[in-house]
Amino acid sequence: MDIAITKMKTNGNIIIPEEMRRNIKEGEKLVIIKNKNQLILKKIQDISKNFEDDLIFAKKTEEAFKKYEKGDFIEMDFDDFMEEANKW
Repeated sequence: MDIAITKMKTNGNIIIPEEMRRNIKEGEKLVIIKNKNQLILKKIQDISKNFEDDLIFAKKTEEAFKKYEKGDFIEMDFDDFMEEANKW
C-alpha cells in the first residue's frame, strides 16, 4: 500500500501526488466515495458498468430516507411505489 499526504486548496482542488497518479491519464473520469471520514478515489473504468445507475439509486434512496426521518413522506401501496420508483 502506498501513502502520500496532500492538502485541499481554498477552491476545493486537491493535488494527487505524482507517484500516486502515474496510472491515471489526463481527462480520465474518477469517482469519489465518501463513507463517514473516509474518501475513496477510484477510476470509473475499474467499476462495474452498472455502478453509475447504482449511485443514482443510492442517492435517491438516501434522500427518501432523510424525508422519512423528518416525517415528510406520503403513504402509498406497493404498485404505486413501484411505479414511482421506476421513474428514478
